[in-house]
Amino acid sequence: MKPLNFLSAILLATSLLSCGEEKNEEKNHFSIELNSENNKFKPNDELKVSLKNPDQKQIAATNYYIGDTPITLTNGSYTLTDIPYGKQTLKAVVSYGESSETVTKQIEVLAATAPKIYSYTIVNTYPHDIKAYTQGLEFHKDTLYESTGLRGQSSLRKVDFKTGEVLKKIALDNKIFGEGLTILNDKIYQLTWQSMIGYVYNLTTFEKEKTFSYVDSKQGWGLCNDGEHIYKSDGSERIYTLDKETLAEQGFIQLVTNKSVYEKANELEYVDGTIYANAYQKDGIMIIDAETGIITGVIDCRGLKEKVTQHQQLDVLNGIAYNPKTKTFFITGKNWDKMFEVTFSEK
Repeated sequence: MKPLNFLSAILLATSLLSCGEEKNEEKNHFSIELNSENNKFKPNDELKVSLKNPDQKQIAATNYYIGDTPITLTNGSYTLTDIPYGKQTLKAVVSYGESSETVTKQIEVLAATAPKIYSYTIVNTYPHDIKAYTQGLEFHKDTLYESTGLRGQSSLRKVDFKTGEVLKKIALDNKIFGEGLTILNDKIYQLTWQSMIGYVYNLTTFEKEKTFSYVDSKQGWGLCNDGEHIYKSDGSERIYTLDKETLAEQGFIQLVTNKSVYEKANELEYVDGTIYANAYQKDGIMIIDAETGIITGVIDCRGLKEKVTQHQQLDVLNGIAYNPKTKTFFITGKNWDKMFEVTFSEK
C-alpha cells in the first residue's frame, strides 16, 4: 500500500475528526425568545415567552421553570412575582414524539429603584498598623478584632482601636492568604482566600478548634453574622448564608441594583437587617438588604485614601466594623496607617 504523503494524512485526519464531531453533536430543535432585548426584568414585569420551533416538530407538551420552580404561562406570559433577585435560569422542557429537549435562557431580575447615595463624616481618627493588609474587621464588646492577608503575612489580631496596639496576634501558615472574619458565640470565624477552607478559633485563647470547607463558593472574601446565620462573600454576585453550627452553605442572595447584577462584595458587616460591604477596588461601600440582595444605597468614600500616609504598599479601602456602643462605623484599608470613625448620611 502506497504511504500517504503528509498533506493527505492531515486532510484525512481532519475529515475523520469532523465526521466524529458531527456524529456526536446534538442539534437543538427549539429556542426561547423573550420580550426584552437584554433579558432584564423588574418585579411584577410580564415575562413574555415565545418558543421557536423552526423544524416544525409536533410538540406534545412544554413545561416551564425558573430555576427548579415550575411556572405556568397564561397566553404566553408570566408575572414575575416572588422570584429571587439576580441571575435566574428560565427553562423549557419540550416533549415531542418519543423525545424531549431542554432549552434555557438566562434572565436577570433587578431592583425596582436606584440605590440612594450617602456620604461620610469623620468623627475620630485613630492609628492603624501600616503593615496590616486588612481583610476583616469586627468589634466584640468594644474590642476590635482584625484579620490580615498576604501569604507569609496573614494573621488574626486583637487590637486596641484607640492606640492601634496589637494586644494579641497569631500568624497563619505561610502558604495561607487570610481573608474576612466574624465573631459569634465566643468563636472567631476566619476565611482563607483560595485554600477552600475556613478556621474556627476560641475567642479568648485564639486556639484553632476546627476547620470548615467551601462547597459552592470557590473563594473566601468577607464574613459577617446576624446572630443566627453567618454571611459569606466570595467575589461573585452571591453572598452565601452559612449554618452557624456546621458552616454548611444553606443558600444565597445575589447583589442587584436597578440596572445590573453586581459582583465583588468584599469585607462585610451586618447591622439591623443590612449588610455593609466594601466594593473591592472601589472607594465605596454597598448597603445591602440582607434578605433580598438589593443594594439600597452606596456610600461615597472618596477622599479617605488621600488622608493616610502615601507609600508604595498602600492599597485599597477595605475593612468596616460597627461599634454598637458608639453607634458609629470604623473603616480602614490595606496597609493604611489610619482608621477612621465615621457616620453616614444621605446626600
